Amino acid sequence: MAPVIDSPSAEASAARPHLTVMLHEAVNALLHTEADLNGVYVDGTFGRGGHSRLLLSRLGPQGRLIALDRDPAALAAGRSVSDPRFSIHHAQFSDWAEVVRNLGVGPVQGLLLDVGVSSPQIDEAERGFSFRMDGPLDMRMDPTQGESAADFLNRADVRTLTEVIRDYGEERFAGPIAKALVARRESGPPLARTRELAELVARVVKTREPGQDPATRTFQALRIHVNGELEELRCALDRTLEGLSRGGRLAVISFHSLEDRMVKRFIQAHSKDEPDRRAPFAPPRAMPLRAIARIHPSADEVAANPRSRSAVLRVAERVN
Repeated sequence: MAPVIDSPSAEASAARPHLTVMLHEAVNALLHTEADLNGVYVDGTFGRGGHSRLLLSRLGPQGRLIALDRDPAALAAGRSVSDPRFSIHHAQFSDWAEVVRNLGVGPVQGLLLDVGVSSPQIDEAERGFSFRMDGPLDMRMDPTQGESAADFLNRADVRTLTEVIRDYGEERFAGPIAKALVARRESGPPLARTRELAELVARVVKTREPGQDPATRTFQALRIHVNGELEELRCALDRTLEGLSRGGRLAVISFHSLEDRMVKRFIQAHSKDEPDRRAPFAPPRAMPLRAIARIHPSADEVAANPRSRSAVLRVAERVN
């Protein structure tokens, strides 16, 4: 997956190959001992399969990899993988534990989540994720389900729009943007194109950090809302406590502060020893997780793939 950093141009996007962020770091975090090579692993966000393919190349003959994605294009890419140890399923990554349970192969030795929007999704104008390329205002990772960004914008009131843009985009001009969106809806045809939205936001947001498009935060907020991304991540994390085997590892790559903060707090909450206040001299209650690492992409990776620069990989291990 990739952060919400838009492409400089459609031409550059078409020429740029898809680069998997922190490929070796994530796989090394999961396959950290020889005993892990014949375990069962879940790639909750297949994308274009970079992590999955490296995992498969290193797994032993008894190993198994279960991949999930809700994007039809990602599913098509996954179905091209010919390996009896691999299967891909049309599902949200929050449902990973249920998919594993239905297959009868749990608990698993590792779960990988590469969260956020993927580079191919950004680079395909018709998906509606890009504010630099004109396309239908969709933004759904699974375009066969749910409400598009255009549908949401053309029904939500000022208060709802303000909350979404403020909370999910961390946009300080959320209120004025929301008012402009409703005023546009009341005075003209409904918003239907990404360029229309980007131009409206640019008229409202007069100042922005150097190098950042005025529409960046609004597009991020709408994408997160339309796809329920933070709730998806919260549910997926909660299920690690039931779905990971002892010694199994969780590896999550996130690209902005809202995601990383949630992962950080989840690991902290379940890895710090907790004393029993009813018995102050008793040993602390054993916690289920142990924090392993917080990893950033190398300088070489950032130079080769600028979209990786905001990525953070957090790793935890199930101990109880």
